[in-house]
Amino acid sequence: MTTTIRSGRLSGWESFCNWVTSTNNRIYVGWFGVLMVPTLLAAAICFTIAFIAAPPVDI
Repeated sequence: MTTTIRSGRLSGWESFCNWVTSTNNRIYVGWFGVLMVPTLLAAAICFTIAFIAAPPVDI
């Protein structure tokens, strides 16, 4: 068995990857959540702006 010991700190990307895939967090984010959260925020903001800016329409 081979053991690798790393000295020093993890890079920013490695610590982010460890945080995303860690199951010790209170809420598990995962890679799907990394893509889903900003996409849903952008869609909700766009929908709200479009709803407010839409002209009145008679049916």
